Amino acid sequence: MKYKDYYKILGVPRDAKAEDIKKAYRRQARKFHPDVSKETGAEEKFKEINEANEVLGDPEKRSAYDQLGYYQPGQDFRPPPNWGGRGARSGGGADFSGADFSDFFSQMFGGDMGGGGQPGSTHRRSRAAPRGQDVEATLTLSLEDAFLGCEKQIALPGRAQTGAQTGAQAGGQNSVKMRIPAGSLPGQRLRLAGKGEPSPMGGPAGNLLLTLQISPHPLYRLEGKDIYLDTPITPSEAALGTTLTVPTLSGNLRLKVPVAARSGQKLRLTGRGMPASDGSGDFFVQLQIVLPPSLSQEELDLYARLQTLSSFDPRPAFPRD
Repeated sequence: MKYKDYYKILGVPRDAKAEDIKKAYRRQARKFHPDVSKETGAEEKFKEINEANEVLGDPEKRSAYDQLGYYQPGQDFRPPPNWGGRGARSGGGADFSGADFSDFFSQMFGGDMGGGGQPGSTHRRSRAAPRGQDVEATLTLSLEDAFLGCEKQIALPGRAQTGAQTGAQAGGQNSVKMRIPAGSLPGQRLRLAGKGEPSPMGGPAGNLLLTLQISPHPLYRLEGKDIYLDTPITPSEAALGTTLTVPTLSGNLRLKVPVAARSGQKLRLTGRGMPASDGSGDFFVQLQIVLPPSLSQEELDLYARLQTLSSFDPRPAFPRD
């Protein structure tokens, strides 16, 4: 049979949350509903969308589907030999004989894998063994790794181990290599299907759920998808304007500071923040006017002369002496 990528059909990543899958299904269903859509092939697309939602919208079916691994859409495909015996069909071998789903769907979840029946038959198996427990863990990244994306060796949970580790701590057969996508943000959750606790009754293993954290950075601070860099300038640079070489996570850039710049003023570099498919964040250079730790007598004299020449009042709302 031909493999179907249900995540690609709905337009969601493989680690999408249940609510994101539901939103994507509703959006796609409205777009391709045969009664309203003028898109070419809308009816067939609508069937694929419903099929994808039938699997990804059900936690047990989704877990079973994820255990199949990754294949190219349309690639000739056969499930692993032991897949059908691990409770892969949810709902106890539910009968889909009245539904208009593809051969791929009906063979995966319709009762012909290891149960003696044929796709669409009314044969029902005994209830599948329960899935193992999910394991929650935290993975801490540097800001550079989160910005660029990286590969991490994740230690799988064992009898004396319930967290995620990286590097040398995660060697051997008790670990798995995982790709962290570019633009990952704090609080984002990644799911490793079937890498949680084993089922005590022979069912599929639970999932390993990783919550991402990002370590504080000595130069930058992250606010949402935007990156901020506090940038010191001298009083003369602020008054006269200047051009700075600014270090960003994607390389150095030249930036013009305007005349009469203010302390705390933000200069935006559009799209230079955290990358994202729905629009990258921005990079902000936040100016901080600073004085040297000590001033020469000549510098003090020049500041005194400037004070007598300037009529600028920085505190117009304050009481007068």
